[in-house]
Order: sequence, then structure tokens, then C-alpha cells
Amino acid sequence: MKVVAIGGGTGLSTMLKGLKKYTNDITAIVTVSDNGGHSGLIRTELNISPPGDIRNCLVSLANTEPIMKRLLQYRFKEGTLKDQNFGNMLLAALTNLSGSFGSAIQVTSKVLAITGKVLPVTLENVNLHALFSNGKEVVGETEIVEYGKQNKALIEKIVLKPEFAEPTPDVLKAIRDADIIILGPGSLYTSIISNLLVKKVARAITKSSAKKIYISNIMSQPGETTNFTIEDHVKEIEKYLGANVIDTVIISSTKIKKKYIKQYAEEGAHLLKYNRRNKLWKRIQRIEVDVAKIDGVRGHIRHNSTELSKYIFKCGG
Repeated sequence: MKVVAIGGGTGLSTMLKGLKKYTNDITAIVTVSDNGGHSGLIRTELNISPPGDIRNCLVSLANTEPIMKRLLQYRFKEGTLKDQNFGNMLLAALTNLSGSFGSAIQVTSKVLAITGKVLPVTLENVNLHALFSNGKEVVGETEIVEYGKQNKALIEKIVLKPEFAEPTPDVLKAIRDADIIILGPGSLYTSIISNLLVKKVARAITKSSAKKIYISNIMSQPGETTNFTIEDHVKEIEKYLGANVIDTVIISSTKIKKKYIKQYAEEGAHLLKYNRRNKLWKRIQRIEVDVAKIDGVRGHIRHNSTELSKYIFKCGG
């Protein structure tokens, strides 16, 4: 079964670990609008696409010695390179050696013997521009999220510039050939919708005969989706993709302990809720399944990638 997973950030790379247990034919289509952290530094200094989300997806799909995965995720701990990521620098170096970011990804894919493909949604230098509910326009992924947090304003519209960025070669073919297209999980505007703003990508998804599944986030994201419901997420995606495109929404039904909910609330996030009587569910299949887990000593609420992938393939089969 041919699967296309569209997104970015932790959500996409986590899910890929589960998907590769069920199929070898995976294409991850990854946003390249990040301008923060080490990825943003490399983007600014070397004028290449931000490598961080791409790197995480490559590591998730890798079939190589554990030391290679650890190497690509390694961050220096001291000196002038403190907090700099080796994998990002490797992709940057390979970009200079091979002449393109796309070629660098292909070389790294071979070295890691990955399952499937990882494709940046575009190879162009793109930036997000958001118009907020108070009339303020903010440029840049990091700046957009931070402005939303600080000013408690909602995003009314988001665009990509250049507006008509071309998709990476093979992206449209992967979408056309797919049996299942997955959106999310991940940040609504900066991981999911940012991919749909590449207009030919949104058009290809709309035309595709594949089963289209949206994986709902478990928690809201301060600065992007404060006070949102799951229905609000779906409606925002439909603003950029069109109505009657998403076939199924997978929602976590896992009971989360109050101490973890409280922990997130202190950072301005809340458990995403939905209304079973909402008319949206008359045209979109809603599947509620136990797919969440508590990850690590810090109590992060994440999707269980193996369980999530199991239900994705049940939907698509």
C-alpha cells in the first residue's frame, strides 16, 4: 500500500516510525518554512532549506546501525558549537558538495538505508506570512508562533511567499499514486497548512482518489490554536484544501491523567475536544481510538506511532 504522509515537526517524524512497520512504500512530504533554532541559522547563513524536520524524518525511517541514528541527532554540548546539530551540518555540507538540497537528502537516504522517501515540499526559499485577528501581519514561522503567544491573537489567514512556489520533483507523482494520504499530526499552520500553501500540492491532494486521513492533535498549541476544537482544526484545513476532501479524522480517546493536563495548562495548552453532534461528522468519518501515550520523564503527551499506524491502515484498507 502506497502511503504519503504530509507535515513536519515532531508529529510527522514520530508517526513515520510506526508506518514503516506496515509498508515499505512511504513518502514523507515535509514543510520547509522553519526559520528558528539551528535549522534557521543554517538557512540564513548558507541560504539552503532548513534541514531539521527533514533530518528527523530520515532518522525515523532509517534502517541502519543505532550509532548512525544517534550521530545524526547529536548536539554538541560545549564550545562555539554548543547546541548545534551534527545531522543538520551534514545535510548542509552534502548540499554544498552535491549542488542541491534534494541531492543531499538522496545521499543521506542511501547512507541510512531508509524505508521509502523523504521529500521537501518545495526547494524554494519560502516564508510564512500570517495575518492576525488584530490586523497585524507577521513574517516567519518562529515569529508567528511567538506573536500569537505573546498577544493572544488568532491567525485569520496565512500565506506562503513566494506565492506560487513549485513543488519538489516527485511530490506530485507520489500524491497521484498514493492509496492513503495522511495529514498530521503536527502544528496546524506551521506543519500542515504550510504544505498546502504550495498550491499544486493542495490541488493534487484534492484530485487524488486516495483515502485522505487527518490525524488530530491531542493538545492545542499556544500561539497557533488556543481555544480551538478538533472541528476548528478541520475547518481551517478545509479553507486551504477545500471542503469534502478529508475522508476520515482519527481522534485519540486515551484518558490522560489530570496531572499531565495541568502541566500543559501551565504552558497555555489544553486537551482538544469535539462535539459528536457537530454537523461536520455527517460528512467526515470520525474514528476515536486509544492512540496516546506519555513520553519521557517530562510527561509529554504523544501519539503511540505503532497503534496509530495500525488504525491508519485499517481505515485505508
